[in-house]
Amino acid sequence: MADEAAEERAAATHEEDLDALAASRFRVGVVLTLIMLVVYFGFILLIAFNKPLLGRILTDGLSLGMLLGVLVIFTTWVLTWVYVGWANRVYEPEIRRLRG
Repeated sequence: MADEAAEERAAATHEEDLDALAASRFRVGVVLTLIMLVVYFGFILLIAFNKPLLGRILTDGLSLGMLLGVLVIFTTWVLTWVYVGWANRVYEPEIRRLRG
């Protein structure tokens, strides 16, 4: 009887840990997604409503619009690296621990 109760408590704790990890992954995903949406739609809105600003020449052959476009792509890479780093540091070790 005591063994069954201990197993139930262990299973409940395991499930709570798994739920907490899933919530953490969801939060990270939402934050990174929101950052990307702000960057992307900010760029698109600049294209739509402020073309003269984006057409401003910074140096020979490089406009502000081109630079910002490259920065949008670079931001995608950076956010991907942030997620992969978080997953390798936090998510994967915790999954291995829970599989135990």
